[in-house]
Amino acid sequence: MNRAIISPARLCGSLTVPPSKSAAHRAIFCAALARGESRLYNVSNSEDMRATLGAIQAMGVNVTREGDALVINSGGKWEDEAEIDCGESGSTLRFLIPVLAALGISARLTGRGRLPYRPLDTYLECLPPHGAVLQSKGGLPLSIGGGLIPGEYELPGNISSQFITGLLLALPLLPGDSRICLTTPLESAGYIDLTLAVLRDFGVEIRTKENGWEIPGWQQFQARDYTVEGDWSQAAFFLAAGALGGELHIHGLRRDSAQGDRECAALFQRFGARIDWQGDVLTVSGAPLRGIEIDAAQIPDLVPILAATAALAEGRTIITGAARLRLKESDRLAAMTNALSALGAKITQKPDGLVIDGVPQLLPGTAEGCNDHRVVMAMAVAALRGAASTIITDAASVAKSYPNFFEEYNRLGGKANVI
Repeated sequence: MNRAIISPARLCGSLTVPPSKSAAHRAIFCAALARGESRLYNVSNSEDMRATLGAIQAMGVNVTREGDALVINSGGKWEDEAEIDCGESGSTLRFLIPVLAALGISARLTGRGRLPYRPLDTYLECLPPHGAVLQSKGGLPLSIGGGLIPGEYELPGNISSQFITGLLLALPLLPGDSRICLTTPLESAGYIDLTLAVLRDFGVEIRTKENGWEIPGWQQFQARDYTVEGDWSQAAFFLAAGALGGELHIHGLRRDSAQGDRECAALFQRFGARIDWQGDVLTVSGAPLRGIEIDAAQIPDLVPILAATAALAEGRTIITGAARLRLKESDRLAAMTNALSALGAKITQKPDGLVIDGVPQLLPGTAEGCNDHRVVMAMAVAALRGAASTIITDAASVAKSYPNFFEEYNRLGGKANVI
């Protein structure tokens, strides 16, 4: 068992956030679907990125690194068959399924951790009527055959945005126009906005309509050079660290980003933190924090760090709209409830959220990381305000999205001993 032993501290100084994992997944797929050479800059070497790169290589795409550039070269010739390990990456898996079906690649998909058990019902229901042949017992392994045909794809809007993004990547490739029709209001809209922005950058046209999108067929993705922007969801951990008593100057973020998680700056300001833009640098510093109400339907990935912050904010915080977090790398509502409760926090889980009454500081103890990168990083930030040392299990899980998180944490003044 790997773990981190963390002593109370303040984080101060400057940092550059890692590249957006969400934007990078989308850019890699777009570059793979383009004919010719694309050069992607600012792509991390996290486990999820390696899963997506391995997937496109299995499809027949050439991937190399030249200096700080990731070079992706596709001639539009695909393997007939592929065996693909998606690791623990939900984005890799869910983006891949309709793309493989659109290209007519027969494939068998596998994964690790909780990924084999994460739901695929949306694709199992909506793809077979359009020509795809999917064989699964509900999760992984999954076998794909057949070939996707254009048409009208109907699905609910309150599912993971990864399903919608997968279709938006695949349907422009088809020999005819298609439409995605949502039967319920869209959640995680920021992730779809990001998908549309990256698709535009690679020359793909998507028309937004009421309750869905029109996707012209016969489109060709355009190879290009592309720089991945900084990751707002990762920046949130350091915004919280500043809000809890530090002072940090964060570089690499776009104020006009399509990432929905940019909302974290406004949320920490509502908690009471001092947030200020100085040119392209976002500065956060500590102040007395107070509980707030948060609808997390559009920002599910922020819930672990928002919960950690709320546990140390005066008064009550209520988080709603987060039921889908029970189907992530862990049941994140249960994981954050158990981890914070083990350190003396006052937190209760509801079917779709959390109710948290803040305490001045956390008690010494052991918090279970549940092999979930966001839970581990959130608890590492909460441990800054511990009364004494905190132990967090599964510390190595940060490699999934932010391999050097603890190095950066310690460089800024943190006291984490990762064993």
